Amino acid sequence: MQRRKFLKKGSLLTLATALGTEIVFGKNIREGYQLLGLQDPDPFKLFQKDPQMVVLNDKPWNMEAQAHLLDDRVTPNRFMFIRNNGKIPANIDAANWKITFDGESLETKKTYSLKELKSKFKQYTYQLTLECGGNGRSEFNPPAKGNQWTVGAVSCATWTGVRLKDVLEDAGYKKDAVYIGYHAADTHLSGDPSKEPISRGVPMAKALQDETLLAFKMNGGDIPLAHGYPLRLIAGGWPASASGKWLNGISIRNKIHDGTKMTGSAYRVPCEAVAPGEKVKDEDMCIIESMPVKSLITYPKSGAVLKNKNSLTIRGHAWAGELQVKTMEYSIDFGSSWQTCRLEVPKNRLAWQHFSATISFPKKGYYEVWARATDSNNLKQPMILPGWNPKGYLNNACHRIAVKVS
Repeated sequence: MQRRKFLKKGSLLTLATALGTEIVFGKNIREGYQLLGLQDPDPFKLFQKDPQMVVLNDKPWNMEAQAHLLDDRVTPNRFMFIRNNGKIPANIDAANWKITFDGESLETKKTYSLKELKSKFKQYTYQLTLECGGNGRSEFNPPAKGNQWTVGAVSCATWTGVRLKDVLEDAGYKKDAVYIGYHAADTHLSGDPSKEPISRGVPMAKALQDETLLAFKMNGGDIPLAHGYPLRLIAGGWPASASGKWLNGISIRNKIHDGTKMTGSAYRVPCEAVAPGEKVKDEDMCIIESMPVKSLITYPKSGAVLKNKNSLTIRGHAWAGELQVKTMEYSIDFGSSWQTCRLEVPKNRLAWQHFSATISFPKKGYYEVWARATDSNNLKQPMILPGWNPKGYLNNACHRIAVKVS
């Protein structure tokens, strides 16, 4: 009989490090055995996502929707993009969850339990647009490092929680407060507990908006784990990185928050236009705040074929960061002419707006339907890729779909 080969001590330590804990009875593991805890999980089952979602990364998890999956007026969990920077926290105890407020501009450190937040403060529900600052990064050339998002890193779910401004006022911040920064329970990919995967923030003016929430419900139910259960910050209309998940701390600062991914080139673009590929000094980069005007055709799916008819009804959504979308147009002649779409008002401020149009095609053949939104400051989406930037942020070029009329 062949002698059974067991894992050596060094190999066991490596596996234990990968798992983040001791392997009890590890000395009994035979060489070549694959631990279940280290096998790649099925993200669609793990996060209850539709199989048509696209996985961009698993360390950390990042997933996006395809345009046609975002046709719902209110984005359901199964079609919501996931953007993580670290490891999703495990063993969450919602019953004993707490959030601590501190910082230079707070009179006294103060802690609230999740139960206290729910009982002490009035609750509000808003439908709010969240979009990754790098949505559309895959189109930039020279390529920008990071997840190669196409168009699906955007959502507009309903969020229920308490207004951050009500809690800040109760906590008692000083007059010199200029910024808040969040802290969360996710852990760094390296396993180093002293490192935060991400700790971003917003100016006090944004923190004090009615729609900026400490949220504990999404679409009427508990927030799914991948989206920040049991508590997250929601700052709609700004890069979704400003809406920290698994929230357990808020720092009220007397300066711009300098947490992880608030400095250097993270979530910043050149203050002035640069040539593609040009290196930009950190001090010449400006923090992204309100997201630019943008739109998405969600019906039909690109590649639609019309048989024995020459008309088509399209629909989709448009949004403009802190602003409202003023007009919506479509083109079938590669932007040479534009026709007006029907455009609805938003459910509330910072929610996306729905548009639709019925298109008549003049003859059989191949077409591209382009969509273009204009915001309340009269800024239009560019027809082609906007200004290049080192990190591939803020691509709001016109979305388009292919259609064949046969």
